[in-house]
Amino acid sequence: MPITPLFDRVLVRRSEAPSSTKSGLLLPSSAADKPSQGTVLAVGAGKRKDDGSIEPLQVRKDDTVVFSKYAGSEITVDGEDLIIFREEELLGVLSS
Repeated sequence: MPITPLFDRVLVRRSEAPSSTKSGLLLPSSAADKPSQGTVLAVGAGKRKDDGSIEPLQVRKDDTVVFSKYAGSEITVDGEDLIIFREEELLGVLSS
């Protein structure tokens, strides 16, 4: 990965949008909402505390995370659309 998040930032690849409903109806790409979950690709070193020490992040690479619709900053790296979040913008980690 040619980009490494700094401090308390997390790099996420959004999950693929479903192409059909549970009943089998095909959804056009314009009708499908962007998923609010994705896979963590890389994490920063951690959040710098007031005393100068680094507090490690709670999320790890390959975690599946949930986030709000308007959180994060969308970027394109090597033609792939990714999102960078501060760890505090993430809502949770999905258990496997």
